[in-house]
Amino acid sequence: MHQSISLDHLEGPNFAHAEVFAAKENLDEYGYAYLKDVPEEFDHISFLKEFGSFLPHAYDGSLIWELIPEPDMDDVYHSRNTRALVPHTEAYEYPGAPPRYLALWCVKPASGEGGETTLADAREWLRSFTDEELTIMRTRQYEWKSSEGLARHDIHVRTTHPILESQGGKEILRYSYNNVIRVEDGFLPSFLERGMSFFEENHEAISIERNGLLVWDNWRMLHSRNSFKDRGRHLRRVLISS
Repeated sequence: MHQSISLDHLEGPNFAHAEVFAAKENLDEYGYAYLKDVPEEFDHISFLKEFGSFLPHAYDGSLIWELIPEPDMDDVYHSRNTRALVPHTEAYEYPGAPPRYLALWCVKPASGEGGETTLADAREWLRSFTDEELTIMRTRQYEWKSSEGLARHDIHVRTTHPILESQGGKEILRYSYNNVIRVEDGFLPSFLERGMSFFEENHEAISIERNGLLVWDNWRMLHSRNSFKDRGRHLRRVLISS
């Protein structure tokens, strides 16, 4: 793991500009920031609002998504179960630009093995593509859909986007190994496999401790999760605009 940021010098809910600045520096350099030794009373919400405005989750309109395993959902691909997830960026199926940042903080970590959040910096991966391939990624439209688990809750979100686009001079990458509609167009199947291979070879696994906070650049980073057994694992997630 790249150098994490310890907040063991803080007491109570308050923080200073120095902690925000350090997290933003890590985001710029590494694509993510992990804050550890976080006080019990720390105000995660106020801290994260220093990075932008919270966006509602399209599925239910909530600003905070409770990541707790649901009963009878382990047979489908879903964020609220105990199965491993595959590499993806978040909100590829949303209309418009996806959230710039994602943040997770831990209410209760999983006991035993597993449950780590995994991240890989796709900037390095994008350098492996030719100019012709990058043009395809910017111009060819693909259809993206929400997960099997959400479909079981009768939530169906679909939209079309290119893989790459720019906003405000920043590159936005969309990637989902399993929730983009696969077409045999001479590019997409190999692109998805290359992404899986890159992720397997380059990801970092981060075990978020109680009260620990992980924030990353969703336009840049691929992320996933390892499987786990403890159904008491509880994280909270927010989506943040740029």
